Amino acid sequence: MTMLAVNNLVKQYGDLTAVDNVTFEASKSTVFGLLGPNGAGKSTAINCISGLLAPTAGRISVAGADIVRDGRNAKRSLGIVPQELALYEDLPAAENLRYWGMAYGLRGSELDHRVAEVLEYVGLADRASDLPKTFSGGMKRRLNFGCGVVHKPGLLLLDEPTVGVDPQSRQRLFDMVEAERDAGACVLYTTHYMEEAERLCDSLAIIDHGKLIAQGT
Repeated sequence: MTMLAVNNLVKQYGDLTAVDNVTFEASKSTVFGLLGPNGAGKSTAINCISGLLAPTAGRISVAGADIVRDGRNAKRSLGIVPQELALYEDLPAAENLRYWGMAYGLRGSELDHRVAEVLEYVGLADRASDLPKTFSGGMKRRLNFGCGVVHKPGLLLLDEPTVGVDPQSRQRLFDMVEAERDAGACVLYTTHYMEEAERLCDSLAIIDHGKLIAQGT
């Protein structure tokens, strides 16, 4: 089943075309990679797919819902792990997860169970009551990942999730990406590391200067 369809996506900032006529599809239970150097247009594409930026042209659908015309339904299926950490530093780790779970409609015992499950999943069960500002960079990255998956999204957007982490945390993040795929999620993974793309991605597109220059397995 196709979870994400991007058709002729264009994003312009004045005279600059950051994403130039990009088309690709990604399905459930797969990792689709966007591989390219810094400034290639990967994050801009992710921001359009997530609804943070309005496309200049083209169409994006998530689980069959148009991200512009039917954004509420499209976003129900989305989980996002941004390149910049999206954590509340003065809320305990468990409360960060609880906040994002509630934002996606989880309540009561279901929310309690899922928060406990994700803390174990990201290796922070023993730090549930601690503040993220006391965490290492790798621990913050893992909690950031947990916030993106607490509601079990059908489409998970990962924008360079391993930037600045130690090898041990990087391996843990790889394991979690593969676990999300194996659980049935469609994962869109942006990176500029070729070894990450080779390790994780079932298929990928190479992007540079906003254009797709190659696409395949």
